[in-house]
Amino acid sequence: MDAFSIFVLVFLALAVVLVAMGAKVVPQGQEFTVERFGRYTRSLRPGLHVIVPVVDRVGAKMNMMETVLDIPTQEVITKDNAMVKVDGVVFYQVLHAAKAAYEVQDLERATTNLTTTNIRTVMGSMDLDTLLSERDQINARLLQIVDDATTPWGVKVTRIEIKDISPPTDLVDSMARQMKAEREKRAAVLEAEGQRQAEILRADGEKQATILEAEGRKEAAFRDAEARERLAQAEARATHVMSTAIAQGNVQAINYFIAQKYVEALQSIAQADNQKLVLMPLEASSVIGSIGGIAELAREAFKRPG
Repeated sequence: MDAFSIFVLVFLALAVVLVAMGAKVVPQGQEFTVERFGRYTRSLRPGLHVIVPVVDRVGAKMNMMETVLDIPTQEVITKDNAMVKVDGVVFYQVLHAAKAAYEVQDLERATTNLTTTNIRTVMGSMDLDTLLSERDQINARLLQIVDDATTPWGVKVTRIEIKDISPPTDLVDSMARQMKAEREKRAAVLEAEGQRQAEILRADGEKQATILEAEGRKEAAFRDAEARERLAQAEARATHVMSTAIAQGNVQAINYFIAQKYVEALQSIAQADNQKLVLMPLEASSVIGSIGGIAELAREAFKRPG
């Protein structure tokens, strides 16, 4: 093999090495920065790219997908001097690879420290009750502050979530007692309100019952008075008829009247509670005669229409 052949082989090998050094494949979800003699020139998006070997080189390989960053647990003193332990999580995405690579050193550590300090600032300005009940408000304030601070780095913070807020044990016990007392108070109020409503309904029912009873007595009295009035009218009519018959000399009418009164008196004696046995040495002929008078009146009444 002569010298020319060796030169050709060396040249081809060098060309292959240079092509291999210049060809760059960028995976999906990443961007590479290109530096020429140490200065940033451009960014390589996903796909196959060719750079000038030796002159250009890949500077930083940036992940352009949304990234989850855990915020370690820290102690925070609230506005009312309560010590709580807090941790959280940050979701962010690199939008500008060059800014994220050259505007800040160690992007993850910078984002973690920035979020940690702002958690302490935001939550330290609230009292404990607000801290436990307004978690959405805390997340919104933290997101606005951290996103504004990371914008010059080419980073978009999409979400910040407080995962856990842990008050001290003695404070938790005190809050539990307070909640128990509040529940017992509400239960007592509801029970008293129920008793009050029951008493009102009971009184209203008794009132309605009294009114209905009075209405019933009024109606009964009216009916009794009407019945007595009709009975008096009937008796007056019967007495008038009887008086007319007696005035005309009708002996049967007199017998009927006496028999009726006689029978009523016997009925009253028989129905008396203190009379168990009645011995009646009565004149049967008087009763029979009165009954005969009644029969005679009936015959005359039936003969008269014919």
